[in-house]
Amino acid sequence: MTQPLTVSFAPSQLSQVINPWSWTVGDFSLFTVNLGQSAAPQVETRVLDEVGSYGRQLGRIGDALRVIMSRTDLKDLSPGDQAAIDALTLQLDHVDVLKREAGPAASAH
Repeated sequence: MTQPLTVSFAPSQLSQVINPWSWTVGDFSLFTVNLGQSAAPQVETRVLDEVGSYGRQLGRIGDALRVIMSRTDLKDLSPGDQAAIDALTLQLDHVDVLKREAGPAASAH
């Protein structure tokens, strides 16, 4: 028996990162991201516009927590509390690495 001819013009596995936040045309966005109910959506919008993105706000909270952790005696923590501090420290360190990789503009935030 002859083998059937099989031709594939597509890869066996295909993946693509899709960033809908970048899909804008002028002031029109193709997507609206709803992050949940807000008691004061107008205030939340102003905070994002005038104070900073959620990432920037979390980054500053992380920076402040690092200062507090560096000035606090953490040697008598319970294992669960120490695990929480270790997890946060690991996460903050990872963010620092990503900022360094992205360059000076990312580290300025």
